[in-house]
Amino acid sequence: MEFNKLVTAILLLVFLVAVHAGDMLRKSIVFDKKTPGVFYCPQHKPTGLDKMIVRARPLKKLCEFEGKQPPKDHKPDCYNDIDESEYACKEKSRIMMRLHPPGSDDTLTTEATKKRQRTVIAKYIKRKQRVRKQPADKEE
Repeated sequence: MEFNKLVTAILLLVFLVAVHAGDMLRKSIVFDKKTPGVFYCPQHKPTGLDKMIVRARPLKKLCEFEGKQPPKDHKPDCYNDIDESEYACKEKSRIMMRLHPPGSDDTLTTEATKKRQRTVIAKYIKRKQRVRKQPADKEE
């Protein structure tokens, strides 16, 4: 009888740890209103929220397949393709609602916000081009 209680307790503990780890991974999609054109997601399996290595991706890449299975040749943008999960799609709709609340009009978007969005995207593209050029420079 004692052995059964011990086994049950161990299984319950393993289950709780697995649920917590899955929840941490699921909630690792981050949006910062200071950078409205991008979201952040982990590149490797996170071991904790304080040790997570994230990468900025354009907001259009979040839930780009609308919760459906990505094509076989699709290269994941984030670890474990969490940017294509059901949670990611809900998160994108929440983000879009925050950026464009009901009753608001795109004409009300300030020119400063549009300029900031263009700047963030331009910096992202330049950084991406710089990373691609570095390996070629090292070979020479």
